[in-house]
Amino acid sequence: MEGERVLLVDDEREFAETLAERLKSRGLRVDVAFDGQSALERASHKTYDAVVLDLAMPGLDGLETLRRLRANNDEVQVIVLTGQATVDKALEVIKAGALDLLQKPAPLQELITKIEEASSRRALLVEKHMEEKLKDIMGKKGW
Repeated sequence: MEGERVLLVDDEREFAETLAERLKSRGLRVDVAFDGQSALERASHKTYDAVVLDLAMPGLDGLETLRRLRANNDEVQVIVLTGQATVDKALEVIKAGALDLLQKPAPLQELITKIEEASSRRALLVEKHMEEKLKDIMGKKGW
């Protein structure tokens, strides 16, 4: 797939900007947020195929940002990046609704593969929600 819309969230500006450029060079459309609150604001105004989210951020950390993103939109697909991956953290982010947890810095191709997977999963969820909505409309009309 090409042209996926990605929100990259990381408080390490140099890392985020460099990764964003690498993803853009592969044909992805990337927005960057440097903190959890900015990520929530961007995600409330724009739809993303995937959110790539740093776990360790000051203020609103990655786990809380993940929880709020998922609470606002159950279709959002989040890939968490962390420099301090543990089994407990992995379980915690998966339970909170993340698609996956990758060790930072993840190999670029592995990250792109996860973004493509996120995009596909989101598309299936959107389709499912549209089918449910159509069924509901048809049921109300008595068709």
